[in-house]
This record gives sequence, C-alpha cells and structure tokens, in this order.
Amino acid sequence: MKRQTLNNAFVRRIGRTGVAILLFITATVARAQDGAAGIQAANTQVRSYFDSGTQLMYGVGALLGLIGAVKVYQKWNSGDQDTSKVAASWFGSCIFLVVVATIIRSFFGI
Repeated sequence: MKRQTLNNAFVRRIGRTGVAILLFITATVARAQDGAAGIQAANTQVRSYFDSGTQLMYGVGALLGLIGAVKVYQKWNSGDQDTSKVAASWFGSCIFLVVVATIIRSFFGI
C-alpha cells in the first residue's frame, strides 16, 4: 500500500515537471523569429556601412602615404643605403589598402 502511494506521488511529480517543460518549450518556440529575416537585416546593415569603411580605408592609406613620404625623405637626406627598400614598403602598403577595398567591393557586388 505504501509503495503504491509513493508511485502515485512520483507520477504526479513527473506530470507537473512534464507540463512545466512543455510550457517552457512552447514559450521558447513562440518567441523564436525567422532566421532568414535576421540574416537579411544583417546583410543590409553591413552593406550600408561598406561605403564608410571604404572611405576610411582610403583615408588611412593617404595618412600612411604621408607618413611614409616623410620617413623616406628623412632617410634620403641622412644618406641611408636602404631608402629604396623603405620607399617600396611604404608605397606597397598604401597600394595594398586601395586594392583590398576595391577587391572586396567587387567580390561582394557592392
């Protein structure tokens, strides 16, 4: 008799827990949103920032060009032998920034 009472209490406790889990899952599914709409919204937002990012990259490239020109001028006036190597590396970094911005624009079709 006591064992049957324990089994009934266990079944009631499992029943209450099952209902709570079912309600939790239902509430979670009800709050879920469409994943495709979220991805599309993120895509639109990133594409809207791309022009500003491209202009920022061009600005950084121009600033690097000015700094590089000053560094090369200082080395040239001091008579260093590696002036051409320094000029090539600074100029190459500026060209790299411009090319990367252009390639990204054409790769993503923006």
